[in-house]
Amino acid sequence: MFKVPTIIQGGMGVGISNWRLAQAVSLTAQLGVVSGTALDQVLVRRLADGDPSGAMRRALAAFPFPAVARRILDEFFIAGGKPATQPYPALPLHSHRQPRKLVELCMAANFAEVFLAREGHQNPVGINFLEKVQLPHLASIYGAMLAGVGYVLMGAGIPSQVPGILDAFAARRPAEYRLSVSGGGTEHTADATVRFDPADYADDAPLPSLTRPTFLAIVSSHTLAASLLRRASGRVDGFVVEGPTAGGHNAPPRGKLQLNASGEPLYGDRDRVNLAEMRALGVPFWLAGGYGSPEKLAEALAEGASGVQVGTAFAFSEESGLRSDLKRELLAQAVAGTGRVLTDPLASPTGFPFKVAQLAGTASDSAVAALRPRLCDVGLLREPYVRADGELAWRCSAEPLSCYVAKGGAEEATVGRKCLCNALLANIGHAQLRTDGVVEPPLVTLGDDINTVARYLRPGEHTYSAADVIEAILQPQIA
Repeated sequence: MFKVPTIIQGGMGVGISNWRLAQAVSLTAQLGVVSGTALDQVLVRRLADGDPSGAMRRALAAFPFPAVARRILDEFFIAGGKPATQPYPALPLHSHRQPRKLVELCMAANFAEVFLAREGHQNPVGINFLEKVQLPHLASIYGAMLAGVGYVLMGAGIPSQVPGILDAFAARRPAEYRLSVSGGGTEHTADATVRFDPADYADDAPLPSLTRPTFLAIVSSHTLAASLLRRASGRVDGFVVEGPTAGGHNAPPRGKLQLNASGEPLYGDRDRVNLAEMRALGVPFWLAGGYGSPEKLAEALAEGASGVQVGTAFAFSEESGLRSDLKRELLAQAVAGTGRVLTDPLASPTGFPFKVAQLAGTASDSAVAALRPRLCDVGLLREPYVRADGELAWRCSAEPLSCYVAKGGAEEATVGRKCLCNALLANIGHAQLRTDGVVEPPLVTLGDDINTVARYLRPGEHTYSAADVIEAILQPQIA
């Protein structure tokens, strides 16, 4: 059995859980985790900004496939950074027929983030993926494994295919990923499967030997956990059990959807995980969603958990990738006890509830959101569907209405939808600039426990570190 951490740092957003945060947490001997979402976009935008610290170039210099690294630097690195009036480079959208450029970017970007998070210590580092963002998975997982990632965590879907993929890559074999196609019935057709063979990118050199990482599935029910243990394509090593108070995407409530006066989904007894059933599964599990305190850690351990996953507290830490101005304003709200997070049932193109921090100047403000034209040019949350001619195609409920409806989408599915891809990149200082001068607005996602983060501030301080969070959670309880 692997040595389990007590605290897992959540793999939040796009670039919030960056390599600096994961490194800082892993240095404390807890599990630091980088977010694997949209890392190809993040790498390109860091290089376009001139890579001021040199970290991206240092990581690419260590990439095992040097020709790939050279192509990326030649195309995307801008010495001194791009002019402020120039947009970031546009990348092709992911599809089931992946352009080689995107595959290389995904491999290299995931390698770089994990490589940098592992610098300076020998402790494990993890990477978090969203199952629903399926197209980049194979190249991204392989890139992270090239950098020696110790844990792969995946939720926001049913990650039953991932264990077998880890096994295949550790054995130097190609792997496949079957896409979830809207409408069903085509999941096992050739067009609905993405394939990746590492040998295609190694320039005829022998493939490096890789270690299979520990796989943790992120679940919201004990029934899903039990099903994964039975039906996954390989070994599931443990679970993160995430409740509806956790940030980002939440599982929808079970049963008929009911909303409170603020328009948020109501969760009830059916949405509570049976922890006795989790214990009976016989594998380690961690509890997530409002567990960032010594008391909640003690409660989790008493329930048989191996520890807790904590997100929101780390999102406010000095090392996180959240823009400093957003961090400052939200932390001031937390100190005042006025922070508000809305569980929005409509915002995400996925149709899953999505936690949105209420903050002026961001797309949480309906007036700000209304000024943004509907546009989908990052496209990670698009869904595959089958056209009338039998071909696989892609649509997003946040794209222009006429386009979505022309692709067979229902108009009612577009109501209230927001472009999370662009907003989450704006959260970390990489907002896209449009030709009309409009800058993409941010949209911050945090957990319901936003106002509790003030506990991590030392007297007279206005910021805190990831190590401060670890110390506060692990402090002995006072009898």
